[in-house]
Amino acid sequence: MRNILLVLIMCISFAGFSQELNCNVVVNAQLTGNENLQIFKTLEKQLNEFVNQTEWTKKKFGPQELIECSIVINVTGQSNDLFNASIQVQSARPVYGSTYTTPVYNINDKDFSFKYLEFQNLIYNSNQFESNLVSVLAFHIHMILGLDADTFKLRGGETYFKQAQNIVNYSQQENFKGWKLEDGLQSRFILVDNILSPTYKDFREVLYNYHRKGLDIMSESDKEAKTQIANAIIQMDAVHRQRPNSYLSRTFFDAKADEIEQIFSGGPNVDISKLMGILNKVAPMHSSKWRNIKF
Repeated sequence: MRNILLVLIMCISFAGFSQELNCNVVVNAQLTGNENLQIFKTLEKQLNEFVNQTEWTKKKFGPQELIECSIVINVTGQSNDLFNASIQVQSARPVYGSTYTTPVYNINDKDFSFKYLEFQNLIYNSNQFESNLVSVLAFHIHMILGLDADTFKLRGGETYFKQAQNIVNYSQQENFKGWKLEDGLQSRFILVDNILSPTYKDFREVLYNYHRKGLDIMSESDKEAKTQIANAIIQMDAVHRQRPNSYLSRTFFDAKADEIEQIFSGGPNVDISKLMGILNKVAPMHSSKWRNIKF
């Protein structure tokens, strides 16, 4: 009897560590004028359970390894079971030797509409379209997983990005925007296509060098860390030369602009003359932040 109880406790313990995310999902329906409708509260509750309780990978995550993220769905309109919305997705990862978490993914996906009936089952199938709501969420979750893995190991997110691309491929059969090449330069199709393209291999090296060789040594030597972070950002010039103002570059600086400003506005001095030129060249939309950097 004691052995049976021990096995049960072990199984429960391992099951508790099978999920990968600590994600807060918010459904904001203020723009519909009906934000108090029960359906939006039900949807929010179901989405939190779906995102946090689905086993997205075969890897076991301990409590301290869960990826912190947030998903905000801004519903702009509803007609029966059809909802029009945008979705803001953000994620962060801890920095070694500190209590600081660094933003990794920050994207506003505007091509988002979905069908939903209250209390309908939300089921993720890795190889089959179930609903646009599930596909869009699964896509961004795999982008979160892939980018997080890339910051710890060079090209460590390959498996997750390929699954995100698989979701794109099987979701194209449905009449929803964001899944096809013709849906514009800021679509889900473009995002994952670019990150898997050899053309943008430098981008993934930037992710690794910025985080693993830069931020993660900040507690040991903040001057060396700042130098490595500067060198990583300078490498974004290679990405810019391949495709000026690419979607990947924009997502990177949307996540990192505030952090870069803070890193280079205090602490030990390092040579950032080249860095400043690159920042203004590859991310001019954040020039107001770059002007605050002290050298």
